[in-house]
Amino acid sequence: MTFRDLRADEIDVRLQSVKQNGLVLLLYKDARCDMNILDETVGAENWQREHYECKGNLFCKVGINVNYYVPESSGKWVWKSDCGTESNTEAQKGEASDSFKRACFNWGIGRELYTSPFIFIKKEDCNINNGKCYDKFYVEKIAIENKKIVGLAIRNNDTGKRVFVWQKQKQQSA
Repeated sequence: MTFRDLRADEIDVRLQSVKQNGLVLLLYKDARCDMNILDETVGAENWQREHYECKGNLFCKVGINVNYYVPESSGKWVWKSDCGTESNTEAQKGEASDSFKRACFNWGIGRELYTSPFIFIKKEDCNINNGKCYDKFYVEKIAIENKKIVGLAIRNNDTGKRVFVWQKQKQQSA
Protein backbone atom coordinates (compact mmCIF):
# COMPACT_ATOMS: atom_id res chain seq x y z
CA MET A 1 0.00 0.00 0.00
CA THR A 2 1.36 3.37 -1.00
CA PHE A 3 0.22 6.75 0.25
CA ARG A 4 0.47 9.86 -1.90
CA ASP A 5 2.99 12.61 -1.27
CA LEU A 6 2.00 15.55 0.89
CA ARG A 7 0.84 18.73 -0.82
CA ALA A 8 2.29 22.14 0.12
CA ASP A 9 -0.94 23.13 1.88
CA GLU A 10 -0.72 20.04 4.13
CA ILE A 11 2.76 20.89 5.43
CA ASP A 12 3.21 23.22 8.38
CA VAL A 13 6.31 25.21 9.22
CA ARG A 14 7.54 25.55 12.79
CA LEU A 15 10.26 27.66 14.34
CA GLN A 16 12.99 25.39 15.72
CA SER A 17 15.43 28.01 17.00
CA VAL A 18 16.31 31.70 16.85
CA LYS A 19 19.93 32.69 16.27
CA GLN A 20 21.52 36.14 16.11
CA ASN A 21 21.78 35.89 12.34
CA GLY A 22 18.41 34.25 11.61
CA LEU A 23 16.04 31.35 12.21
CA VAL A 24 15.99 27.60 11.75
CA LEU A 25 12.63 26.20 10.59
CA LEU A 26 11.21 22.66 10.51
CA LEU A 27 8.52 21.09 8.34
CA TYR A 28 5.81 18.94 9.92
CA LYS A 29 2.33 17.52 9.37
CA ASP A 30 -0.55 17.46 11.80
CA ALA A 31 -2.83 14.62 12.83
CA ARG A 32 -5.73 15.96 10.73
CA CYS A 33 -3.56 15.57 7.65
CA ASP A 34 -2.92 11.92 8.53
CA MET A 35 -6.62 11.23 9.15
CA ASN A 36 -7.58 12.86 5.84
CA ILE A 37 -5.02 10.85 3.86
CA LEU A 38 -6.05 7.59 5.56
CA ASP A 39 -9.73 8.33 4.80
CA GLU A 40 -8.90 9.27 1.20
CA THR A 41 -6.66 6.24 0.55
CA VAL A 42 -8.31 3.34 2.37
CA GLY A 43 -11.69 4.76 3.46
CA ALA A 44 -12.75 5.85 6.93
CA GLU A 45 -14.06 2.36 7.74
CA ASN A 46 -10.79 0.61 6.83
CA TRP A 47 -8.41 2.15 9.36
CA GLN A 48 -8.38 2.58 13.10
CA ARG A 49 -6.10 3.78 15.86
CA GLU A 50 -5.54 2.66 19.40
CA HIS A 51 -3.45 4.26 22.14
CA TYR A 52 -1.73 2.24 24.84
CA GLU A 53 0.97 2.69 27.46
CA CYS A 54 4.20 0.72 27.54
CA LYS A 55 6.84 1.30 30.25
CA GLY A 56 5.41 4.75 30.99
CA ASN A 57 5.35 5.86 27.35
CA LEU A 58 2.23 6.51 25.27
CA PHE A 59 2.11 4.59 22.01
CA CYS A 60 -0.38 4.65 19.17
CA LYS A 61 -0.98 1.83 16.76
CA VAL A 62 -2.67 2.42 13.44
CA GLY A 63 -4.38 -0.53 11.83
CA ILE A 64 -5.43 -0.87 8.22
CA ASN A 65 -7.88 -3.50 7.05
CA VAL A 66 -5.94 -5.22 4.26
CA ASN A 67 -9.21 -6.79 3.11
CA TYR A 68 -9.66 -3.45 1.37
CA TYR A 69 -6.77 -4.42 -0.98
CA VAL A 70 -6.87 -8.21 -0.77
CA PRO A 71 -10.53 -9.32 -0.72
CA GLU A 72 -9.74 -12.95 0.12
CA SER A 73 -8.05 -11.93 3.41
CA SER A 74 -11.51 -11.40 5.02
CA GLY A 75 -10.98 -8.59 7.48
CA LYS A 76 -7.30 -9.01 8.36
CA TRP A 77 -5.81 -5.95 10.08
CA VAL A 78 -2.16 -4.94 9.81
CA TRP A 79 -0.84 -2.64 12.56
CA LYS A 80 2.11 -0.24 12.87
CA SER A 81 2.88 1.71 16.02
CA ASP A 82 5.17 4.30 17.55
CA CYS A 83 5.74 6.30 20.70
CA GLY A 84 4.96 9.99 21.16
CA THR A 85 6.38 12.84 23.22
CA GLU A 86 4.53 15.50 25.20
CA SER A 87 4.00 18.90 23.64
CA ASN A 88 4.70 22.22 25.36
CA THR A 89 1.02 23.19 25.48
CA GLU A 90 -1.35 20.28 26.14
CA ALA A 91 0.96 17.50 27.30
CA GLN A 92 -1.37 14.48 27.12
CA LYS A 93 -3.18 15.55 23.95
CA GLY A 94 0.14 16.43 22.32
CA GLU A 95 1.65 13.08 23.25
CA ALA A 96 -1.35 11.21 21.82
CA SER A 97 -1.26 13.27 18.63
CA ASP A 98 2.51 12.82 18.28
CA SER A 99 2.31 9.05 18.70
CA PHE A 100 -0.44 8.91 16.04
CA LYS A 101 1.59 11.03 13.59
CA ARG A 102 4.66 8.86 14.17
CA ALA A 103 2.66 5.67 13.61
CA CYS A 104 1.41 7.18 10.34
CA PHE A 105 5.03 7.93 9.34
CA ASN A 106 5.62 4.18 9.79
CA TRP A 107 2.88 3.59 7.21
CA GLY A 108 4.69 6.04 4.91
CA ILE A 109 2.42 9.07 5.27
CA GLY A 110 4.60 12.16 5.02
CA ARG A 111 7.84 10.22 5.19
CA GLU A 112 9.26 12.64 2.62
CA LEU A 113 9.48 15.25 5.41
CA TYR A 114 12.48 13.33 6.75
CA THR A 115 14.35 14.40 3.60
CA SER A 116 13.84 18.12 4.19
CA PRO A 117 16.84 20.35 3.59
CA PHE A 118 18.23 22.48 6.42
CA ILE A 119 15.99 25.57 6.42
CA PHE A 120 17.74 28.74 7.57
CA ILE A 121 16.07 32.13 7.25
CA LYS A 122 18.34 35.20 7.36
CA LYS A 123 17.53 37.86 9.97
CA GLU A 124 16.80 40.33 7.15
CA ASP A 125 13.88 38.12 6.09
CA CYS A 126 12.13 37.98 9.47
CA ASN A 127 11.38 40.08 12.51
CA ILE A 128 13.64 39.06 15.43
CA ASN A 129 13.18 41.04 18.66
CA ASN A 130 14.92 40.20 21.94
CA GLY A 131 15.82 36.72 20.71
CA LYS A 132 12.24 35.90 19.63
CA CYS A 133 10.40 35.78 16.35
CA TYR A 134 6.64 35.73 15.98
CA ASP A 135 6.51 35.66 12.18
CA LYS A 136 4.56 32.81 10.61
CA PHE A 137 5.85 30.90 7.60
CA TYR A 138 4.25 28.56 5.08
CA VAL A 139 5.29 26.18 2.33
CA GLU A 140 4.60 27.96 -0.93
CA LYS A 141 5.77 25.13 -3.20
CA ILE A 142 7.26 21.69 -2.79
CA ALA A 143 8.58 19.19 -5.33
CA ILE A 144 8.85 15.54 -4.33
CA GLU A 145 10.34 12.69 -6.36
CA ASN A 146 10.51 9.09 -5.14
CA LYS A 147 9.47 10.16 -1.62
CA LYS A 148 12.32 12.71 -1.44
CA ILE A 149 12.02 16.48 -1.37
CA VAL A 150 13.84 17.89 -4.40
CA GLY A 151 12.54 21.47 -4.33
CA LEU A 152 11.12 23.78 -1.67
CA ALA A 153 9.96 27.40 -1.40
CA ILE A 154 8.87 29.04 1.87
CA ARG A 155 7.19 32.41 2.39
CA ASN A 156 6.95 34.65 5.42
CA ASN A 157 3.20 34.97 5.93
CA ASP A 158 3.58 38.30 7.78
CA THR A 159 5.63 40.06 5.09
CA GLY A 160 4.55 38.06 2.03
CA LYS A 161 8.21 37.73 1.08
CA ARG A 162 9.64 34.47 -0.26
CA VAL A 163 12.40 33.74 2.28
CA PHE A 164 13.70 30.31 1.31
CA VAL A 165 14.23 28.59 -2.04
CA TRP A 166 16.04 25.29 -2.42
CA GLN A 167 16.44 22.81 -5.25
CA LYS A 168 18.40 19.59 -5.12
CA GLN A 169 21.35 19.61 -7.47
CA LYS A 170 21.08 17.13 -10.33
CA GLN A 171 23.80 14.45 -10.43
CA GLN A 172 26.28 15.03 -13.25
CA SER A 173 26.90 12.01 -15.44
CA ALA A 174 30.51 11.11 -16.19
